[in-house]
Amino acid sequence: MERRSRARVAVIGAGPAGLCAARHILSRPETFDPPVVYEMTDHFGGTWFYEEQVGPHDNVYPIHSSMYRDLRTNLPKEVMMFPEFPFDDHLPSFMHHTSVQLYLEKYCERHDITRHIKFNTAVEKVKPVSMETKTGGAVTWEVISHRTCGDRNTQTFDSVFVCNGHYSDPHLPYIPGIEHFEGKVLHSHSYRYPEPFANKSVVVLGARASGVDISIELAQVNARVILSHSTPTMSLPLPLGIQQATSVVGVSENGSLQFQDGSVTRADILLFCTGYNFNFPFLCPSELGLDIQALFVTPLYKYLLPPGFPSMFFIGICKIICPFIHFDCQVQFALAVLDGTVKLPTQAEMEKEVQREMQKKLDAGVQVKHLLHLDKDQWDYYLDLARVARFTPPQPVFRSLYEEVGRQRKKDPQKYRQINYRLIDATQWELSEASPEKTD
Repeated sequence: MERRSRARVAVIGAGPAGLCAARHILSRPETFDPPVVYEMTDHFGGTWFYEEQVGPHDNVYPIHSSMYRDLRTNLPKEVMMFPEFPFDDHLPSFMHHTSVQLYLEKYCERHDITRHIKFNTAVEKVKPVSMETKTGGAVTWEVISHRTCGDRNTQTFDSVFVCNGHYSDPHLPYIPGIEHFEGKVLHSHSYRYPEPFANKSVVVLGARASGVDISIELAQVNARVILSHSTPTMSLPLPLGIQQATSVVGVSENGSLQFQDGSVTRADILLFCTGYNFNFPFLCPSELGLDIQALFVTPLYKYLLPPGFPSMFFIGICKIICPFIHFDCQVQFALAVLDGTVKLPTQAEMEKEVQREMQKKLDAGVQVKHLLHLDKDQWDYYLDLARVARFTPPQPVFRSLYEEVGRQRKKDPQKYRQINYRLIDATQWELSEASPEKTD
């Protein structure tokens, strides 16, 4: 059986990563058939689609979004955008989440993506299928899906882009004695607004973006907040009503929380802001030669593809990144692999490179759960992808502004979002004025 003249690609998930994949596939009709985008909900946007409801939908699928009502972006729109598709000029740099969802709607409209999305369709199984061609062996992919109404469907593809996100399956570290805690336990995935926490004592576990932001929201309704984390005490201005503490290491039989420094407290609510697990229920990891842990996936060459199956791509699996720029670079590299522009090393060579990079990080003291955190390393990563795949890399101004925002965030986590920026050219930005954002 001969491979089709144009490659057929499945995209799993219609969040920003999946929409980016669809946009680039659609831009190359001479090489790729229109994509089939599988989306188990009735909308696109992924975690940017706000739903006040928590828990499962009526169709038994869990709520995907972790968005809370008053969230504003912690990156400015100037580095949030997809290349060549800027946000509206009138918006402030740090936008309410509804502006991002509206932006994604415009992105879909501009690139005519929506008609290629199969809404209310969950992917049950993705498996590789060996086939013979005149030029030797090859792999196609069988994708089994079903609609919420029950109809099951099987289609075959040349490639699969896994874009189902990683902000929907809460990571809940075990705390010894947690069964003795008498208050309410929840994860930030189920947090929507602060009013139910008014005048209560809340221990927030985790001091990354969501932990700090939610603590500040809770303090505004007179909650007594203890921000518990394992990092050194943050020397940054926090509102009255928030105190920092070491990690919670256990719960006593009387229900009090025990901290690493030996102190104890009682609380009404224990709120986990501890991140999310990787979850790919439609894949068989061993079949793909992958080790999928709660907070880590390996081996993925260039953080993208299993060395044994280089026509499957995990888009957006890294953390602490400029997400839309990240997706755009990864998708372009993946398509360059598929069209032959990128000549990959052998499977053994790719596996060795992944192992070498991982060991380098471990030797530098990086914990396994943080191996997929890029942060300052993301910019060299994008340059590498662009060099190999021959596309234009992100402009230097994005890195410069990203680093400036990081400094301002550490300086004052309450006020850094009041600053507005404007890009001047490929290398320069300046402070700007912006009118207040309308969210109604």
